[in-house]
This record gives sequence, structure tokens and C-alpha cells, in this order.
Amino acid sequence: MVFTHDTEESLQATVALVNAAEPPVTLTTVAELDAFFVRHGYTGRHDSTRAELDEVLELQAPLRELLTADRDSAARLVNEMLADAGAMPQLVRHPPLDWHIHAVPSDAPLATRILVETAMAMIDVIRDDELSRLTICADSDCQGIVLDLSRNRSRRYCSTTCSNRNAQAAHRARRADQTVTA
Repeated sequence: MVFTHDTEESLQATVALVNAAEPPVTLTTVAELDAFFVRHGYTGRHDSTRAELDEVLELQAPLRELLTADRDSAARLVNEMLADAGAMPQLVRHPPLDWHIHAVPSDAPLATRILVETAMAMIDVIRDDELSRLTICADSDCQGIVLDLSRNRSRRYCSTTCSNRNAQAAHRARRADQTVTA
């Protein structure tokens, strides 16, 4: 594990949210937001409304900016996000997790909790100087964010789709080269 469990979960959720804006666009319905909430282990207030979905989707651009920023810019953005949200970090424990950090009350709007949890996770990334674990997908037709939590830092694609597409293209190129040289 590169980071603590809650940091990795927050980063994975944030990358999923930001990448939901990439083709094929996902997270377009309240039902998809409900599934996102459950899949990424969020707790606390969840209104399950179109207004809440719109608030969450408004986070995509600022979170993308944060995830792709250089270290100094990321630190500035984290500080601004935490200050704007009135974050007050506290240790909390609720099933199924042991002690971890929440920085806003559980009744805060979901968009606020996503923003603050991302900012808190990015504190670890910045302090450990690990921003290189966040990159843009190597697929030339994709702008998705890659979160590389692998030990050898080998992840290059944001999804299996991009990885498979590039593997197929490389395979076709090799076969074409073999045909030409034969």
C-alpha cells in the first residue's frame, strides 16, 4: 500500500469522478451517483437528487486541476479548498472502518465532503512528493487521469478499455511489420 487506506480510497473516487467526464461520459443520472456513493464507500448525507448530482459534477474541473497540478500549485489549491469548506479535521470511527480522518460533518453536502476528502488525501500525496502517481492516460485519444498505486509505477492507462485499445494497435502494427518484411 502506497498511502493509507482512506487516502487511496479518496484518490480512487476522485479519479473516477474526474474521468466520468471523459468519453464515454458517465455519472449522468442520480442512479449513477447513488452507485458511485456506494461503490466508493461514502458515508453521511446523500440527498439522491438532481441538484446533488449537479453539485458533484461541478467538482470535476477543479478536481482535475488539482490532480494535474505541480506540487506548489497543488498545495495552494488544497489550502484554498480546505479553507473555503471550513474544514476541521477530526478522527472518527464508524463501521466498517477504524479510526480515520473526516474534516467536515457527516451532514455536509456530498459535494463538500468529496472536495474536502480529496484535499485531505492530496495532503499525503504532496507531503510524500508522490504527484508522479497521477498522470494523464497514455492513450493519445484520451485525457483520463491515471492513478498509479503499483509498486513499480507501471500503470500507463486510465482504464482497461484504453489499455486494450493500445495493446491491439501495437499487435496490429507488429503483424503489419512482419507482413512487410516477409
